[in-house]
Amino acid sequence: MDYRRFKNTIVCRIDKGEEILEKIKEIALKENIKLANINALGATNDFTVGVFKTEEKKYYSNEFRGDFEIVSLTGTINTMNGEFYTHIHMSAGNDKGEVFGGHLNRAIVSATCEMVINIIDGVVDRDFNDEIGLNLFKF
Repeated sequence: MDYRRFKNTIVCRIDKGEEILEKIKEIALKENIKLANINALGATNDFTVGVFKTEEKKYYSNEFRGDFEIVSLTGTINTMNGEFYTHIHMSAGNDKGEVFGGHLNRAIVSATCEMVINIIDGVVDRDFNDEIGLNLFKF
């Protein structure tokens, strides 16, 4: 991984074999990011995404292996109880043009991942909401 910071924007390259969420956390902690939005694209050959079933208040995960293009990776960096927290979704397409996605649990880069992190001047923490079953923004 390598990146450059330009005021409140970080442009990052995540390299083959690296796990995307680990690298996001590494950057956020090193740069002391408390609030930001993330956009990325690239390639992966091993990823897990989940879908939250609202009636059950439970995530179900799907694992994918093979050649996939990351067509969209988007989300936020913020905090929960003052500590690093991230919420990322990813969609990836195969060689037939089929796209699979959901809440990102893990993704290994197979070629490269180009990411832009836009840092927002502020802090938004999260709190668990019993009714919804998720960690929601707390203003």
